[in-house]
Amino acid sequence: MSRWSTPEETRGQTEPVVALVALFAVCVGVSLYAGVLSDVTTSLGSERDVAGPTLDRVEHAISTTGILDPVREERALDAGPDGYGLHVSVRADGQRWTAGPTPPEDEATQTASRRVGVRVGSGQIRPGRLQVVVWR
Repeated sequence: MSRWSTPEETRGQTEPVVALVALFAVCVGVSLYAGVLSDVTTSLGSERDVAGPTLDRVEHAISTTGILDPVREERALDAGPDGYGLHVSVRADGQRWTAGPTPPEDEATQTASRRVGVRVGSGQIRPGRLQVVVWR
């Protein structure tokens, strides 16, 4: 013969001590995860990438119709991020143009570069490289 159970008998109940132990275990797990995550992000460095966006801004500042004009290179320094040092160099056709102070050797610097078209003379456009070095 089978026994039918009433709805009151089928409800699950948990002892308060067991619920507190489970809550404690979850809190400890979250705390350990947050601690490890904090250590990992600290070891990776908190410096954000400023060289890439600065390269974009510098290229826009010294180019006309997509071609870099080294004569306008001094305008590149205005495109640098606030609170950072900036050195810009353009190389093309065996020539080099630079703007800004020399980057320090003892500090951490960020560098970004890309290939660009450079106006080396009236009506003369040659492939070249634009490079920015940013430091704090």
